[in-house]
Amino acid sequence: MRRATLYHYSLPMEAGVVLRNQRLKSRDGLVVRLERDGRQGEGEIAPLPGFSRETLAEAGASALEILRRWVNGEDPLADGPGLVFAAGAAVPPAPPSAAFGISMALAELDQSLPDAAPYQTVPLCTGDPDGLIPLLAALPGRKIAKVKVGMYEAIRDSVTVNLLLDAVPDLHLRLDANRSWTPAKAAGFARYLDPAHVARIDFLEEPCATPGQSLAFAHDTGIAIAWDESLRDAGLSIQARPGLAAVVIKPMLTGGLSHCRALVEQAHRAGLVAVISSAIESSLGLTQLSRLAAWLTPGVQPGLDTLSLMRSQLIRPWPGSPLPLSTHGELFQTLLEPVARLS
Repeated sequence: MRRATLYHYSLPMEAGVVLRNQRLKSRDGLVVRLERDGRQGEGEIAPLPGFSRETLAEAGASALEILRRWVNGEDPLADGPGLVFAAGAAVPPAPPSAAFGISMALAELDQSLPDAAPYQTVPLCTGDPDGLIPLLAALPGRKIAKVKVGMYEAIRDSVTVNLLLDAVPDLHLRLDANRSWTPAKAAGFARYLDPAHVARIDFLEEPCATPGQSLAFAHDTGIAIAWDESLRDAGLSIQARPGLAAVVIKPMLTGGLSHCRALVEQAHRAGLVAVISSAIESSLGLTQLSRLAAWLTPGVQPGLDTLSLMRSQLIRPWPGSPLPLSTHGELFQTLLEPVARLS
């Protein structure tokens, strides 16, 4: 017998979390639980406000229809970023967050998602740079960290990057501008960056508003770039381009497991690094992303350092996190509100 349950959760965020000029007071999403033949699998459906094209209500409505069909014996098929059923079904492809959450629950149920994972992440540098230096210097192995740029003046970003790389001589950085710079501001960042540090910037995600502007920036400065938002734009294909070093895949914004796997394979064929990254999922989603990264992108540290933005964990703990964890029993009576039970 098949059974599916869909729960709503709302986790409080730390004060001051702002996404695209919108303060995020709570992280809201859905947890899907699938049961079949004594086994179960779970997944998280959590569109990110300001970044996802679908709302939580739209993702939930799509998920309910998919789960109804699954409970009745149909199995979804991969179709681009979404999920559809066999020919003749009237269900349209699911929005990315629903497709990803359900596909992860199915992967757990079918035991196709490996259990093993190193649960590592590239640390996100926030706060006083002077306070970060001892932490970065103590990183094991190849020292690598991520810095968000573009929120302040480009010159200030250059100063921060120079400071960190000067202080920790074996540190490498991933930078992320979220398309926030004009070509002039991007050029200003490069102008004040120490030329000796260019080789220690693994890549800069989406410096400018368009792929063409970003590629021109890479050509003019020698700073490698990476696609993130551009992967979700219609018409852009993953191929080798001068100055392009990596693709950053956020599965919650991208689509189902099969689609994410196909993107990773395309990147590897093009000689690019593929990086799995978070869209501020709960600890449940982050632990699954870590397992996914260990499977699809072995040897490449994922970008999952967003749990500190929350005040609690959800169902499954991230190893070493000091945040309180609510168990299934507690959640099903407090944080998690049943949306539907199907069997």
